[in-house]
Amino acid sequence: MIERTPDDMSTTKQPWIETPLLESSVLSKLAGCRIFLKLENLQPSGSFKSRGIGNLVLKSIREQDPSDTRPLHFYSSSAGNAGLACVTAATRLGYRASVVVPTSTDEWTIQKLYAAGATEVIPHGDSWFFADQHLREAVIPGAERHGEKGIYIHPFDNPAIWEGAATMIDDIKAQMPDGERPDAVVCSVGGGGLFAGIMQGLDRVGWGDQVRVLPVETLGADSLAQSLQRDELVTLAGITSVATSLGAIRVAKHAFKEARRPTVTTVVVEDAEACSACWRFLDDERFLVEPACGASVALAYDGRLAHYLADLRPDSKVVIVVCGGSKISLDLLNKYRQTYQQRSAELASGYGGRVEGSSD
Repeated sequence: MIERTPDDMSTTKQPWIETPLLESSVLSKLAGCRIFLKLENLQPSGSFKSRGIGNLVLKSIREQDPSDTRPLHFYSSSAGNAGLACVTAATRLGYRASVVVPTSTDEWTIQKLYAAGATEVIPHGDSWFFADQHLREAVIPGAERHGEKGIYIHPFDNPAIWEGAATMIDDIKAQMPDGERPDAVVCSVGGGGLFAGIMQGLDRVGWGDQVRVLPVETLGADSLAQSLQRDELVTLAGITSVATSLGAIRVAKHAFKEARRPTVTTVVVEDAEACSACWRFLDDERFLVEPACGASVALAYDGRLAHYLADLRPDSKVVIVVCGGSKISLDLLNKYRQTYQQRSAELASGYGGRVEGSSD
């Protein structure tokens, strides 16, 4: 691994890309409005996390004291997309990166982290909370005793992460046809880093009080919706949703604050809806995404958008953030289909039944 100093970073490219914004004729027909897909699944790590985590990694490198010659080593606590984004960003910039994951993490995910360039993947604890605690209290101090400079990368709760995610809105403003602005943006919510960044980006481009935002969670990972319902930050007892990438038992305080704006409407869907959207989206757009992303994509199907946006018109412009995700395979998607197909059909009927042209 190449060791680089902060002075080397002046010409370093950012560890994320400007992703396409595509208008989907298929989903527009199904949703009854103009649907634009922000394809964050095309980021280097396979998810939107490349923006926020990548920005935090880059910022951490640039803030290092040039007189400190210890080699940098980045550490994340995530068995999902945040860990993969940390490893991808750090290794692309020439640094080591390791990840502490819960002991329940499957071998397939661990091998993906190693394939992305992880120096070490350390299983510890039965949840992200304990993995993160072990990282901060044992792993990083241990690395520093051996002469490294350990840099802690939080999965979602850091202003640099929100700033990185906010660059998505800069993209969208430049990419919308004829200089138009969207009427609404739909995004998935776990810990709230993406959502907080979107709100920050909307403010920066002058759309903060003009664009509706629909943050979407799955039932069983709905810490934001429950917090708003109780008007206080809620810590879930555990995560029961299959969309484990949304599995933050407590949403970031800043995200909770942003969600109280009048332009924000929270949405909670069942696992069956999120998983159904995954296999339908694969049929309709040829992209394979995990249920955490399917939660947002689900709003394009079966009249859900019209249910949450009462003023939806055929010319309304809605951007759905296709956040991507690595925790999916064709075998797993087929298992979801066997498990949830009947329930997804039942739920679709609650929004007015099967929409003509639906692939489900």
